[in-house]
This record gives sequence, structure tokens and C-alpha cells, in this order.
Amino acid sequence: MAFIRSLYQSARVPSLCNLGLLGSRLPPCFEGFVTYQRGITTTCILLAEPLKKKKKMDPAVIRAREERKKKKLEKQIRRLEKYQRQLKPLDELEVPICIKDDPRLRSRKLPQLSTEVTDARWKLVKEWGIYKSKQVEREVEFFQNLRMNQEKALDELRIESELLYEAAIQIDPDFIPFQAKGPTETPPIDNYSCPDGDYIDVSKKWD
Repeated sequence: MAFIRSLYQSARVPSLCNLGLLGSRLPPCFEGFVTYQRGITTTCILLAEPLKKKKKMDPAVIRAREERKKKKLEKQIRRLEKYQRQLKPLDELEVPICIKDDPRLRSRKLPQLSTEVTDARWKLVKEWGIYKSKQVEREVEFFQNLRMNQEKALDELRIESELLYEAAIQIDPDFIPFQAKGPTETPPIDNYSCPDGDYIDVSKKWD
């Protein structure tokens, strides 16, 4: 009896009642059990598809792909190391190819100097070198004497008064904002109005 009761409770009793095989009323042995009728239900749209089955690949093929990727990266690294210290080219400093192919286009024939002119130039260079060396010797001697006289004067002042010595070795603030105006390469033009021109940057850029 217990087996039949569990069997009808699980699945068969509701289906038989729905089909009308057992009638609208259950037998006395099944009284106390409630049957339910399951209706039609819907679920949310998942918008998915079954997962594709992964294809088994040959380990040799996978290893060959990894080797190709590795070689490609090594090639790029070698290329970067090769050109990492290469400077950006300057068109102004590059010699045109036409001049490289035919250097006679820019060759100049200098006149042959005579012996008198060569000797005169050599003597002039020699005299200029002697003059500059003597000038440097005079300047060095002058500054050495100036430094010795300054130190001697400070020693004598320190013997007389320590306060005056401390005041003498202080920095003079009037000498700090030094300004000087010397001759320029070209003399200025009176009442000159500078024209306002357009500037176009044509320099090349490299990323």
C-alpha cells in the first residue's frame, strides 16, 4: 500500500486524473493527497547559442605558431636596436646625390701662390703668434701683481683693525647688477621699422 501511494503521489496520479481515467474523485486510499495541474510556462530570451566544441590541434602546429611569433618579435627588437642611435637627417647638411656622383661640378681651381706671398703669409702668422703669447704673459703678470698687492693690503689692514678687515672682505652689492654695452657687428639704423612677415615652419617631423 505504501508503494502504491508513493507511486501515485509522484507522477501517475495527476496524469491519470487529468486524462479522466480515474474520474473526478480519487480512490479512498488516495484521499488526503492534492493533485496539481501544471500549465504552460515561458522563460526569458537568453540570446545564446551552444558552445562550439574545441578542435584538438596538433601540438607540433601550436609549437610552430609560437616559434613564428617569437621570431617576428626578435626581428623587430633587432631592428629597433639597429636604428636606436641613428640621428635624424638634416636636409641642410646632406650633400646632394648629383654632387656625389660628379664632384667636378663644385670643384674649384685655386690660383698657385708665388713664393713671396707664401713667405709673407708665414711671417705674418709667426709674428701674430709671438704678439699673442707676449700679450697673455703680460696679462698673467698683471693679475698676479694685483692679487699680491691686494693680499698685502688686507694683511696690513687686519693688523690695524679687525673690524675694518671684516668690512673690507665683504661683497659689495653695487657690483652685482653689472651691465655692459659694447659695439655690435653692424651699426643701428635710425628710425628703422621692422617688417612683420609670415613664418612658415617647413621642418620635417619624425614620430
